[in-house]
Amino acid sequence: MSVGAPGPLVERVRARLAAGPGVVSSAAVAALVREESGGLLGDRAVLEAVRMASDELSGAGPLEPLLRTPGVTDVLVNGPDQVWVDRGSGLEPADARFPDEQAVRRLAVRLAAAAGRRLDDAAPWVDASLPDGTRLHAVLPPVSGGGTCLSLRVLRRARLSFADLAARGALPGAAADLLRAAVQRRAAFLVTGGTGSGKTTVLSALLGLVPPDERLVLCEDAPELWPDHPHVVRLLTRPPNVEAVGAVTLRDLVRQALRMRPDRLVVGEVRGAEVVDLLAALNTGHDGGCGTLHVNRPAEVPARLEALGVAAGLGRVAVHSQAAAALSLVVHLQRAPVGRRVAEVAVVRRRRELIEVVPGWRSDGGESPGRAELAAVLGCRVPG
Repeated sequence: MSVGAPGPLVERVRARLAAGPGVVSSAAVAALVREESGGLLGDRAVLEAVRMASDELSGAGPLEPLLRTPGVTDVLVNGPDQVWVDRGSGLEPADARFPDEQAVRRLAVRLAAAAGRRLDDAAPWVDASLPDGTRLHAVLPPVSGGGTCLSLRVLRRARLSFADLAARGALPGAAADLLRAAVQRRAAFLVTGGTGSGKTTVLSALLGLVPPDERLVLCEDAPELWPDHPHVVRLLTRPPNVEAVGAVTLRDLVRQALRMRPDRLVVGEVRGAEVVDLLAALNTGHDGGCGTLHVNRPAEVPARLEALGVAAGLGRVAVHSQAAAALSLVVHLQRAPVGRRVAEVAVVRRRRELIEVVPGWRSDGGESPGRAELAAVLGCRVPG
């Protein structure tokens, strides 16, 4: 005898729990599942229904199994029956479905509330971090013409060591020796690349090479960097509360970090006004600082830094002058069919009033006009 599809059963349980007072317990969920099913479900079916109801109430509903799947980096919802997932090799359609548009909207609103943010007709979009570090972005209609759009980025803790990366082929050719020398020589550098290229993973592994008697101070939006190092201090940003107050920005963190005697100042991702304070810090005796920057090619680094610095109130020439004195290297990663790997180690070079980033070593053996400068920075021979 059929007891109805899991979706309607879970919806009935959800509606009853939402209408009731107090904190929802697993026992209460299980009791309602048995009651709503008429006692016709076996133990395994009850457990599955309880899990689905719990996900609907406190997890990510139909998306929860996807978020739990190893290797998943992004889950995107364009509509009730349009769910996409990235398992590391590009977007692909997922089997997850929502009953209707209202179910998508309810989930988006609940996740926003879990992040301490507001999402409604008056505030139709939200960009925040969930308590577990997952990045949430949601847009409600009519701003999103086709219905509620929901984007979840799963932040995997970067725990691969330098040796792990080498074993996986992420450090081809002379890359391992060059990067090890960069850390030992306390060169200031940026790890660059596109989305999903492995910037955070590589930076975390490089920080594991820092001598154990040095103090690392990390400034991040969410705890992604997990270097194998005995002395790590982590500072995290905080979004504004529902009254739009109490925000703590990366720029705030960088300023505080400078008062904490950092041997290495690290910014998880440079993407805003904090670039001004970071460049200033690297020009005032804080050697060996580093961070990640989202660009598709190393040659685009000057323009990206200029855009961030000018938006923060620093003049164009001043941005380039600060960057020329602060940064030595750019470690660029590429995401290819063979996997994520270091594609280039470039040097930051002054060109009159501006800077340029030129290749010092390339994994494909291509032309590297900055080879001699890279060798001078690292104090070692750079193979051609």
